Amino acid sequence: MDFVFLSSTMVTLLKAVPMTLLLFSLSILCGGLLALVIVAMRVSGNPILSGFAKGYIFVFRGSPLLIQMFLVFYGLAQFSIIRYSFLWPFLREPVVCAILSLALCTAGYSAEIFRGGIRAVSPKEIEAARSIGMSGLLLVRRIIAPIAFRHALPAYSTEIVLMMKSTALASLVTVWEVTGVAQRLISQTYRTMEVFICAAIIYLVLNFIILQAMALLEYSLSRHRRAIPPALKA
Repeated sequence: MDFVFLSSTMVTLLKAVPMTLLLFSLSILCGGLLALVIVAMRVSGNPILSGFAKGYIFVFRGSPLLIQMFLVFYGLAQFSIIRYSFLWPFLREPVVCAILSLALCTAGYSAEIFRGGIRAVSPKEIEAARSIGMSGLLLVRRIIAPIAFRHALPAYSTEIVLMMKSTALASLVTVWEVTGVAQRLISQTYRTMEVFICAAIIYLVLNFIILQAMALLEYSLSRHRRAIPPALKA
C-alpha cells in the first residue's frame, strides 16, 4: 500500500469537500422549503392543489435522480424562453443545475416523510389545543409542526444521508466535488482502488457527522419521552 500516494490523494480530495458541502446544504435547504409547500398542498383538501402535489411526488419519486439531473442540465437550454430570460446566467452554471435537480428530487421524498409525520399527530391533541382556543397558524406552530417533525425525524435523517451520497452524481454534469475530483485523479493515475478508498472514507466521515447530529437532535426533541430517574420519583 502506497501511503504517500494515499495521503496526497486524501489532501486533494479534501479540497473538494467544500463543494460537496455546498451542494448538500443548499439542496437540503431548498428542498426542505419546497417540501413544506408540497405537503401543505397535499393535505390542504383542495382537489387541484392536492392533485398537483400527488403528481409532483409521483414524478420525482418515480424517476431516477440521474435522469432528472440530465434533464435540468441539458434540457433547459433547449427552451429559448429560458435561454433569453434573466434566469439563464444562473441555470447555465453546472453547480446551480446540480443543486436545483437535487432539491427538486429531495422535495418529493421529504414531502411524503413530512405527510407521514402529520398523520401521526393524534387527533386528541389537536382537539385539546382547539378547546383552549388555538386555531390556524398557531395550532400548526405550537402543536402540529413540533409533533409531526419529531415523528418524521428518523425517516428524514435517512433522506438527508441519501442526499449526501447523491451529491456524487453532480460529477456527471461537470461539478468538481469529491467524486468528480476522484474520477479526474483516476484518469491521471489509473489507481482506482486507492482513490476510491479515500473518497469512501470522506463520505463515511461526513455521513457519520450527519447521523450523530440528527441523533442528538432527536434526543433533545424527545426529552419528554425519557423515563424519569428513580431518584426523582422518590
